[in-house]
Amino acid sequence: MVMPIVEAFGTGCIADLAGHPTGQNSPSRYRVKQWASAAVYLFSREIHPATQENVLMIVGIDLGTTNSLIGAMDAGFPILFSDELGRRLTPSVVYFPQDGDPIVGYEALQFEEAIYSVKRLMGRKIGESECAGRGVGAPGDSVRLLAGGRIVSPEDVSAAILRKLKRDAERSLGSSIERAVITVPAYFNDAQRAATKRAGEAAGFVVERLLAEPTAAALAYGLDRLTEHTKVAVYDLGGGTFDVSVLELSGRVFEVLATNGDTHLGGDDIDAAIAERCGVSRTAAEAIKREFSESEPHEFSISPALFESICRPIIERTRLHCLRSLQDAGLKPEDLDEVILAGGATRMPLVRDFVQEIFGKKPNTSQHPDEAIAVGAAIQAGILEGAVRNVTLLDVTPLSLGIETVGGLMNVLIPRNTTIPCKAGEMFTNAAANQASMRIAVLQGEREMAGDNWKLGEFEIPFAPAPRGQARVGVQFEIDANGLLSVLARDIATGRDTKVSMKSAVEVSDEAVEKMLSESLEHAFEDMNERAFAEACLKA
Repeated sequence: MVMPIVEAFGTGCIADLAGHPTGQNSPSRYRVKQWASAAVYLFSREIHPATQENVLMIVGIDLGTTNSLIGAMDAGFPILFSDELGRRLTPSVVYFPQDGDPIVGYEALQFEEAIYSVKRLMGRKIGESECAGRGVGAPGDSVRLLAGGRIVSPEDVSAAILRKLKRDAERSLGSSIERAVITVPAYFNDAQRAATKRAGEAAGFVVERLLAEPTAAALAYGLDRLTEHTKVAVYDLGGGTFDVSVLELSGRVFEVLATNGDTHLGGDDIDAAIAERCGVSRTAAEAIKREFSESEPHEFSISPALFESICRPIIERTRLHCLRSLQDAGLKPEDLDEVILAGGATRMPLVRDFVQEIFGKKPNTSQHPDEAIAVGAAIQAGILEGAVRNVTLLDVTPLSLGIETVGGLMNVLIPRNTTIPCKAGEMFTNAAANQASMRIAVLQGEREMAGDNWKLGEFEIPFAPAPRGQARVGVQFEIDANGLLSVLARDIATGRDTKVSMKSAVEVSDEAVEKMLSESLEHAFEDMNERAFAEACLKA
């Protein structure tokens, strides 16, 4: 067990991030929830043509549930690469024959055993609701899929898609590509992000950045050209995931105030509902959905009233996320200056009308919804490469991170919605005399007591036995630009470090994430009273 003392450890501690000290004297995490420190963009219009030496050295990839795209910056403009037939969209579909290489994209659509929507299975385990009816193995095992007589992982499938995109881009460029920015839903947890990064590496990329999809969409819409003090909501409904983010532009700083979403909600759910209700195949259901997404009026396969009755309940599931993002940002719908759309499902007039109903203004549809995220990824690739200058792009932590301290308390080192990459540290001491080691239990969640949060992992750090309160161990959390967490513990007396990477943080369902957030608000006052009682017992 560990006990906090009033000393800072490492750089970038919470005092720097939020203006408050860490440890027992820190404000209640009920108040921390109100702090919306988030993604920052420092914008400039200085965009220069790429030189021959650095042209397209980093690509941007939208690894989507339904379709995927790849692009890069060229002469100051984002471009998307196409295949041999001029198609920019590559269906995220893979067929594994018994012999030979995987078949990806349009050619894979003809096979009944082709694997669809693998993005929903990234970083998941058998038994989770998102994996119902899919995957082989025992409950609790990482998802594996039976394909062409072999067993493959979701990362294997995604890597096949990424290899196809890589080949298309290299064919267009006439040179090899090794570095990439890959987009992920803002609400992807650490396990899902890590799985995406592994897929990119398996495809032969150095993954320079995992970029949140709403952030990419904001870049694509050119939000750096808006006026000062502009507040924007990004509504991103793709094939398999949903994100909503609220951003504010002030001067040359663009800040993501809040983000929310569901990594198991999207156009696939609409297709499945149409197929079940109308007794048609998946392909036919998708065709029906496209009928109601086209601008020109024509004969429909089903009545508009039936279509709305099928789709409206699914779209309605995004309402709570939108309202929560506004609440977290401390805004009302009328405070927004712009609402922008991303994701193929937002082509549906039904979705656009719903967005207008929620936010009280007609959404901006100036960008192609299927391509906006890929365009933003290409711009971010240009930022990292240097083709777009004077732009800094950062993301946020979706949930608070901390460790368990004596008395069973959750001691927060990094609050929810903290800008990343970041570091935060604190010094701890032994809670008992002659204690020879310290157990570091790493937690993630929004509750005051350790037992009410998720344990990401734990490890022991040994030190020389000492009287109570004499041994000192520094603990530092570091989250990289991809949102991956590593924990460093240092015995101050010897200088010996123990470093652990948390590769599988929060491997739980999205329903559980939502439940934790709602329970943290529902039990806020009870939690504060329980914490106060525990601290009083310790002092006594």
